[in-house]
Amino acid sequence: VFQEFGTAECYFTNGTEKVRFVMRYIYNRQQYVMFDSDVGHYVGFSPYGDVNAKRWNSDPAELEYRRAQVDTYCRHNYGIYGQFATVERR
Repeated sequence: VFQEFGTAECYFTNGTEKVRFVMRYIYNRQQYVMFDSDVGHYVGFSPYGDVNAKRWNSDPAELEYRRAQVDTYCRHNYGIYGQFATVERR
């Protein structure tokens, strides 16, 4: 049985002041390529991941779309994530 999936994660530091978007692609429990908004491009972790990263990094529309995910996906959904990610101290 082969399994492939991708995960999208948002990391919030000091509310929405510092937001990081990370997209990971995993095949058979091994991460093969990742996009990190702090880095700004795809990074491959295997020969297959390097091929995909090179292809996606050569497409300016794909990179612009992923970089915009910080605002359109993370900050847009901050109200939902913020309920579970923040801890109030008294």
